[in-house]
Amino acid sequence: MLSGLARRRISYVLRSPERSTLLLPFQRRTMSEISAPPSAVKRARPAIRSTKAAIMIQTPHAAKRLRDLLEGPTPQLIRIGVRNKGCAGLSYHLDYVEQPGKFDEVVEQDGVKVLIDSKALFSIIGSEMDWQEDALSAKFVFNNPNIKDACGCGESFTVS
Repeated sequence: MLSGLARRRISYVLRSPERSTLLLPFQRRTMSEISAPPSAVKRARPAIRSTKAAIMIQTPHAAKRLRDLLEGPTPQLIRIGVRNKGCAGLSYHLDYVEQPGKFDEVVEQDGVKVLIDSKALFSIIGSEMDWQEDALSAKFVFNNPNIKDACGCGESFTVS
């Protein structure tokens, strides 16, 4: 049982405007004096950077073509990614974006900045990008050392 004095102190704390601290008058520490546990302290996360370039622009022709694509009427970036497509499983995909995604890898070489989709990073790391033109087509060609299998036409590939 609580004594009369203890009951009056508790009722005073419950009725007082400072009850947000939820401390009894005989307690000396306030909530602002209590330090946060070490797990609640926000620390700067170290930036993880790969030691190997995600993709290299192999020839000046590829850099010039990318620069021409980026210097359009609206400032945009090119994101390189892969999609599930074709008989071997994956296919390269280039897309215009306004801003880089949260986890996109930014590769800048010869004054050209391209983005690598975070989902495609492990599939195309170490690849070389080239621009080839022949009598029938003009396209970007990727030389990927991670490819284990490719379809006959060369449009899709598999990595392991």
